[in-house]
Amino acid sequence: MVKFFLSFFLLVSLSLADDYIRESDPLHEKIKSFVDSSVYENNAEFINIIFSPKSSFYQKDRVNAVKVVETLKDNGLLKLFFKKPKELNLHFKTAGSPIFFVKLMGDSLRNIGYYRYVTRASNLDNSEFTWSISLVSEYATDPIALQKELKKIACKIVDIERVSSSEWIYTIDMSKAYLNIQPLFKNKKVKLSRSLYAHWLNCSRVKKLRITSSARNNWYPYIAYYDNSLHLLKVIKRDKKHRDATFTIPKNAKYIKISDLYTLKNLKDKLILSPIGSR
Repeated sequence: MVKFFLSFFLLVSLSLADDYIRESDPLHEKIKSFVDSSVYENNAEFINIIFSPKSSFYQKDRVNAVKVVETLKDNGLLKLFFKKPKELNLHFKTAGSPIFFVKLMGDSLRNIGYYRYVTRASNLDNSEFTWSISLVSEYATDPIALQKELKKIACKIVDIERVSSSEWIYTIDMSKAYLNIQPLFKNKKVKLSRSLYAHWLNCSRVKKLRITSSARNNWYPYIAYYDNSLHLLKVIKRDKKHRDATFTIPKNAKYIKISDLYTLKNLKDKLILSPIGSR
């Protein structure tokens, strides 16, 4: 009888110890943060199976949050759709240039279908920048789709936190980031079609740029130059309609933004760019 109780006590102790390890494991803590407690408890054994081996869900000492989300989603444990449209709040954190970051994230969000969002807050504190936005949506942002889009500009998601089904926090590494836009090359003409948004191009390889405007346009040039971190270097504004203009590109300029001083509705047809010289 004593031997039975000792064996029973040992089994219970080992079981409790295993539960404690599982509960305190950073991987399982991350999993629990993405799903409701009932989902986690009802699928505990299944979760252990799909997240084995655990080592494959770590990047060095950090849990690979994107892979965790992807695994939960692929196995039907993470629901990103809402029953009806609701306000979605997203917070993005980074250690890079705030202006550059907002441009990068804005383009990425637009590319995955988020056009109408409102900036709720932006804060720079101890070299960490946080940009918070909100929008009405039928679903939460798909981290996998966002990761794929960020990869195109050499950014990556370092961590994801789920505050609630409609509030998420993303930490982004933008240390190697760049704008994924068309580069200009000497003697290679580029035609810019009519657009609702300003045109961005990589101008780091040319010295000058001639811009020819179609006769159907009423173009009042607005040209802005930026360095590789998107710090504004120079702005050119022309309060006169132009059909042909040549601009000298500043030495440190990497990006150029081409727009209209008043409204892009003035551009009813193409702008033709003729890069001059190389550097």
